Amino acid sequence: MSGFCFATWTSRIPTIKNLFSLNDAQLGNLLLAMPISSLLGLPVSGWLVSRLDSRVPLSVAFVFYCIALIFIGISSTLVMLVASICFFAFCMRILNIAMNTQSIMLQKEYDKKINGSFHGLWSVGGLMGVLCTTVMVKFQITMQWHFVWISGITLLLVILSYPYLLRNDRTASGNTLILGKPDRYILLLGMIVFLSAICEGGMFDWSGVYFRDVVKQEIFTLGYLIFMVFMAISRFYSDRLIEVIGMAKTYVLSATLVASGILIVVLFPKFWPVLLGFSITGIGVASIIPMTFTLAGKSTKYSPGMAISLIATYGIVGMLIGPSLIGYIAYWLGLKYSFILFILAGLIMIPVSQMIFVTLEENNNKS
Repeated sequence: MSGFCFATWTSRIPTIKNLFSLNDAQLGNLLLAMPISSLLGLPVSGWLVSRLDSRVPLSVAFVFYCIALIFIGISSTLVMLVASICFFAFCMRILNIAMNTQSIMLQKEYDKKINGSFHGLWSVGGLMGVLCTTVMVKFQITMQWHFVWISGITLLLVILSYPYLLRNDRTASGNTLILGKPDRYILLLGMIVFLSAICEGGMFDWSGVYFRDVVKQEIFTLGYLIFMVFMAISRFYSDRLIEVIGMAKTYVLSATLVASGILIVVLFPKFWPVLLGFSITGIGVASIIPMTFTLAGKSTKYSPGMAISLIATYGIVGMLIGPSLIGYIAYWLGLKYSFILFILAGLIMIPVSQMIFVTLEENNNKS
């Protein structure tokens, strides 16, 4: 349902752009509100998860997340819209940190990799959210009623799921941020999350706009939909892929697919090539975040909750820079050429990812 709600918002960005008559640069400015507010939510989420069972901030944040989504839908002024998006992003950050903390703690109870499947379920939720939006757009259902119905269903499911979440998952150590020289291992993980956030966040925010403005398709959710379909499917197979070829090679393969998929989108901005490119990109980004969050649990300096909170900070900066920078580049050079930013981010991931495993081995030898 987290993925469903998030995709409900992102797949309606072209609707919001039209309703408020925004150009690409203005939309880029609007999208800045989300990562800035999300960044403010990071220290709060880290503090809550280190002092409470993670299911408490998870569930409370989810309730307010749904309320914020309703307010985005009913916003009649730009000021109200920005305030609602800020609150939405703030709650989303607390929700995501708590939810990933639960998944990391559960992963420790299993010998096989399972974390990719959790992210796969998030992507399935996102996929269903895009499908729902596609139907709403097709039958001209207003965004206000669309958001109200999704929020109402989600609130009910949050209440029903609360008793079944993990209890007593607080850790006694590694919950304090240590100032000074950044931990190399956390820094490298953060850089991967930063680069992935530029690509994944950019696709969330701009794939629908690209499909409408560049490919000239009226049902603008198709591009976002195909991206989510292939990302969701790939995440369910990512754990198995990692077991077969290892994380290091999976990072290289994933980054190469991201760069290749976007290259097709830029060179051939037509219906079928763009669908193919978005599909390949979806496969590429699928494994990156689940792998990186799993590796965060191997930190020798921080608890899983604190480590995730720290590397998520880099992701927020990526979402702060990426989608907004796409808007600015698109305003000056055109949306098609702005997607080259994703290609560069994908290629840089390759050397950075390999440095992670060198550092991990060094840390293990020291301990």
